[in-house]
Amino acid sequence: MGQFPLPTTDLAAVNMRGEQIDRLVKLIEAHIAEGRFPGGQIAIARHGKLAYARNFGHARAGVKVSDTTRFLLYSNTKVITAVATWLLAERGAFRFVDKMADHVPDFARNGKQDVTIMQVITHLAGFPSAQVPFAAWEDHEKLRAAVCDFSLEYTPGSRLHYHGQSAHWTLAVLIEALTGQDFRTFIRDEVLVPLGIADDVHVGLPDALHGATADMHVPDGDGVTLLAEHNSPEWKRAGSPGAGGYASARGMAALYQMMLQGGELGGKRLLSPRTLQYAIRNWTGDMVDMNMGMPMHRGLGPHLRGTTPSIRGLGSFASPGTFGHGGAGIAYCWGDPESGVSFAYLTNCRIPDPWHSRRLDLVANFVHSAIL
Repeated sequence: MGQFPLPTTDLAAVNMRGEQIDRLVKLIEAHIAEGRFPGGQIAIARHGKLAYARNFGHARAGVKVSDTTRFLLYSNTKVITAVATWLLAERGAFRFVDKMADHVPDFARNGKQDVTIMQVITHLAGFPSAQVPFAAWEDHEKLRAAVCDFSLEYTPGSRLHYHGQSAHWTLAVLIEALTGQDFRTFIRDEVLVPLGIADDVHVGLPDALHGATADMHVPDGDGVTLLAEHNSPEWKRAGSPGAGGYASARGMAALYQMMLQGGELGGKRLLSPRTLQYAIRNWTGDMVDMNMGMPMHRGLGPHLRGTTPSIRGLGSFASPGTFGHGGAGIAYCWGDPESGVSFAYLTNCRIPDPWHSRRLDLVANFVHSAIL
């Protein structure tokens, strides 16, 4: 493995209250003891340093979570894919106000000719339920055709409704059209490798690393059971750009440190501060996300805390500018520009609401209340 871009320190050195993180640790250990999920990881970084990282429980039957364990990110992957689009926009390959069909002409099919890239990445595009078939995971000619064949469910821009995977498959097709590369290769070579986190963060997991992943589970009565579909080699290789990334908690904390530090990580610049200011702002106001049932304050990838009473995943104590993303009943990662703290919480069991959202608020608030 290469050298990790964040030097290691401790909580006291970055002015954070250790007793609150101790309480967080006890909460996670209690959840594992209750059988809520088999294992997890957390990581906390501040001002360019890794202040805390801890492993919990089991990755697989008989195998404890270790520093080399990589967790399925589900929709945390969306932010990684988004960073790749920010980079291309900064390089002049496209503008977010462009129509998708300006760059992928066949996307105009089925009335989608006026859908903008901004609408796609902010979940306003009008095709939240669209699906990509299994055959298109590795055959990207079929992927392009499937995305271009998406049909509108309502007028684009008229409704905010979370596009679980459809928006980011669309962005993957855009990346491939603009670069001539497999989107997974572009993300690795142009985002993850330059940042020094390619050992920790993956979109499209190489076969040699499949054995280092934490198995994904779902609740089953009083316990949990394996989710076979999302433990398969095909799923791991596919790297769904909206749901199929794998990472360590420290890798995600480092990615968010890059955003908090104006586009730099470990002395290497990926993006400009102005690009980040454009991407990480509230583009959807207080529109209620019809899937989430609350305002989500969507940026171009992450969403923001804002000031509404309800918020998903970032913690009710979070400063309004805190931004991040979650993943399908398992996790949340975020960064707080007011304090410079980034945090990643990853687990390996998809737990539905209301328990999931309640625990996310408790988890995040322990970290927010540790910040001095």
